[in-house]
Amino acid sequence: MTSGLKYGMLCLTLSAAAFGQALAIASVPADPLELAVGPIQTAGTPVRASALQLLERARSNYQLRNAGQAWDLKVRFAVDSRGATNFDGAWTMEDRFVPGRGLHWTAQSSAGYSAAGIFAPKETYAEASISGVPLRLQEARAVLYNPLPSVSYAGSGSIRTFSANFRGLDVTCILLAHARNVQNPASGRGWEESEDCIDTQSGLLMLHSDAPGRYVVYDYSNAVRLGDRRMPGSVTVSEGGRVVSKIVVESLEGGASVEESLFVPTTRMMSAQMPAMASLQRITRIIPGGSTSAAIVRPVCVFGLVNSAGQLVEAHSLQPSDPNSDAAVKDARSINFAAMTAEGAPPEQHFVFVLEKFVTDK
Repeated sequence: MTSGLKYGMLCLTLSAAAFGQALAIASVPADPLELAVGPIQTAGTPVRASALQLLERARSNYQLRNAGQAWDLKVRFAVDSRGATNFDGAWTMEDRFVPGRGLHWTAQSSAGYSAAGIFAPKETYAEASISGVPLRLQEARAVLYNPLPSVSYAGSGSIRTFSANFRGLDVTCILLAHARNVQNPASGRGWEESEDCIDTQSGLLMLHSDAPGRYVVYDYSNAVRLGDRRMPGSVTVSEGGRVVSKIVVESLEGGASVEESLFVPTTRMMSAQMPAMASLQRITRIIPGGSTSAAIVRPVCVFGLVNSAGQLVEAHSLQPSDPNSDAAVKDARSINFAAMTAEGAPPEQHFVFVLEKFVTDK
């Protein structure tokens, strides 16, 4: 198990129908946190290189284990998904790291979940009250430790940029799609694109969005520091226009004294089969309907977690007001994720974004 989310994507298109012409695609829904709303610049060589440099600068800020010192990070967060995901309510999390020994982490939910794990240089161990890591806990770890893709990954696909102002700061929004030949609109963000808006002066990540309808906002007004790294004081996750998780970094103590016993696995840890938190996956499905001569594609994005048994759990729509929202979730749940897992592979779980493209009459 990793301490957060290993950033990467498996792009898979499952087409229910073939069309002889490119269809019009509905625009990404308006949202106060959707900044890329005007003409978007396709990044040529100089702009592309500048965007990747800005991305790497922001990404390095979250690599706490590269700071060369021991540390103790305490976090609390509150989840209010209205039952769309598991374990609503209050959470606490603590991570303690020692160079050469590894990282020890714990998490507890007021709804009854608890977990503890050790990420040693050569081995990982974990135990929990139930098998697996709930979506909102994996989300909290991902947004704090590894919210951004590597430059090598980002540089392999389409890159577009947009200049905006976010809460009084000039930001550059970097729009990434895995394929270079993706069909992006000339104005506004495309459905296939992630969006990362970075303060051009400080190099800090201000807003992160893996998919339209889901936005992560970073607030540094009460930032904590570890050497030259600056962690946000709070992080807010919004989906479908409402806040679903509010994460607060209570403290980050550098040079912390960590007990050696924390890195000795318990008997239960050594026998447990906790899945690793693995790479993000994106899937596109086309749902046919209407006539192909006068039709439009109206996408709905479903966000969920694929567990180690290949089951889609905690799945919910990021466009809940769309008429096709329920149908999108139902179709996403019909996917056989187990068939996509190599036989004999170690147990793992990962986020999935299923882009359901409904073809309807205009």
